[in-house]
Amino acid sequence: MGAALIELAGIERVFQLGDSEVHALRRLDLTIAAGEYVAVMGPSGSGKSTLLNLLGLLDRPNAGTYQLAGRDVTTLSAEEQARVRSERIGFVFQSFHLVPRLTAAENVALPMILAGIAPAQRAERVAQTLRDYGLENRADHRPNQLSGGQRQRVAIARATIMQPAVILADEPTGNLDRATGEEVMRLLETLNGRGVTLIVVTHDGALGARARRQLLMEDGALQHDSAPPEATTSTCVLPT
Repeated sequence: MGAALIELAGIERVFQLGDSEVHALRRLDLTIAAGEYVAVMGPSGSGKSTLLNLLGLLDRPNAGTYQLAGRDVTTLSAEEQARVRSERIGFVFQSFHLVPRLTAAENVALPMILAGIAPAQRAERVAQTLRDYGLENRADHRPNQLSGGQRQRVAIARATIMQPAVILADEPTGNLDRATGEEVMRLLETLNGRGVTLIVVTHDGALGARARRQLLMEDGALQHDSAPPEATTSTCVLPT
């Protein structure tokens, strides 16, 4: 197993709903090594999406620490978190989250534009990425001109254009038929085979069983972890 990429210690996330508090995550400790393939499972309201949002730096915990490649990212400013998110984390969502008015090529280029990468370099990398995902003939199509599978491939291309260390996939096959969903999962698993850490949130037991490690969430706590107890404690260092 590789070095520890993600280390959560004592993570708490509490939401205030009227007069009551909802403990979405409770004293969560979790280590995920670089290159792992992990499925996060559990019923609705178990904390899966809250965990994914925290891992993706879209939300902050009320207590605890989150280290990404040895760097405590819970203490970073919003701007610093955005930079880490842009460079290190790729997102794949059930509903694709493509920008409707942009073409496939423009959607894929978006993270590079936000990162300030020069237009010539962007164009070259986007063209190569579209070829890699079999989308070169769809470069100028907008999302409403693409099939569900093509839209998800565009979303995965966008998620990987910055060569992230980790891909967070939230029900990535939820809006796809079985054959197309299988194609999308093979694509994500190929990326994992090349060393990208893959974390999939799913309600689908069959989909979760594909992962080499399953985490079962319930009431904001980790109820079961299929990883062996001798998980790595070594750490890799995130470039600044």
